[in-house]
Amino acid sequence: MAQPNYALNYVIFDLETKNLFEEVGSNNPADLDISVATFYESDTNRYTTVTEEHLKEVWPILERADALVTYNGEHFDIPLLNKYYPGNLTLIKSIDMLVAIRNSLGRRLRLDSVASATIGAKKSADGLSAVRWYREGKIDKIKKYCEQDVKVTKKIFDYALTNGHLKYKDGYRKQEIPLDTSSWTQKEEVSITHSLLF
Repeated sequence: MAQPNYALNYVIFDLETKNLFEEVGSNNPADLDISVATFYESDTNRYTTVTEEHLKEVWPILERADALVTYNGEHFDIPLLNKYYPGNLTLIKSIDMLVAIRNSLGRRLRLDSVASATIGAKKSADGLSAVRWYREGKIDKIKKYCEQDVKVTKKIFDYALTNGHLKYKDGYRKQEIPLDTSSWTQKEEVSITHSLLF
């Protein structure tokens, strides 16, 4: 599948954590801790993967973004990353494909379900595995998994931008989820609090 001509500078990202909600006694993502994060920037066509202690290296990538693209990011990834970020990430335009799917379909779908039906790709593991790998010191394994998740998210984002829908399996049949992606290509002017000194 050819990459669409991006109208904006999109930053597609995903986070893995060191712990689980039940361990911190909360359902607030900001109570968790990041182990690994991967960011794809469309303007540079580059993937950057960092561990928690190197997160500040990616602030310039976020601050160049016209839009943050995630799957369940508004509920999970953005509040968690905002705990570390010295500014306010909620001021940047957000495109959460899970929110778009829920608005169209009336329910949530797992990334795996959408990715396998839409682009024939599957996640290589899950968040529970990533927490276990962190405890086993297998950081390179988490990095590979997190980057793979971002690549899958990018592919379904590209597909949705190009085709105006995504797919999922309903039993054995593939069904289309119509999506209004018109706002995804519109730039929003924001007065973001930058972490950098200009």
